[in-house]
Amino acid sequence: MAKEQGTKENPWLLKTPPLSSDFTMHKDLKDGKDILVCTVGKTILHYDYQCLSDLQTMLKKHGDWIELGSADEQKPAKENTVEAWGRSEKNPVGGWYGLKKGLRGRFGMYIPPLMEKLGLAEVTHDPKGNKMRAK
Repeated sequence: MAKEQGTKENPWLLKTPPLSSDFTMHKDLKDGKDILVCTVGKTILHYDYQCLSDLQTMLKKHGDWIELGSADEQKPAKENTVEAWGRSEKNPVGGWYGLKKGLRGRFGMYIPPLMEKLGLAEVTHDPKGNKMRAK
């Protein structure tokens, strides 16, 4: 019997949208809250698990391709991108989906490949300027 994917023991194996780097993600529990644990080399990021359904809802409302716009927390996010939405006061959590201070950015880099893997979205795989839309 196949092990459930997305666990610490059997994480999702993913690639960044330009297909240039590998990373893993799995679901975990922290302080009684479901989170996504994203491991990129030695760096570990946490995102609110709720981001998956919230982002799919936003993409469906948007109805078309939207630029990912990935940026580190310390850099401003380009307007009208997945990254900007992932830190906007107007999203369902009222701010950052990234949960580790200093490492809350890159939402537009690491969440879209998981959405694609789960069949929730389509993602382009160009060297730069990638986009996504709801499936």
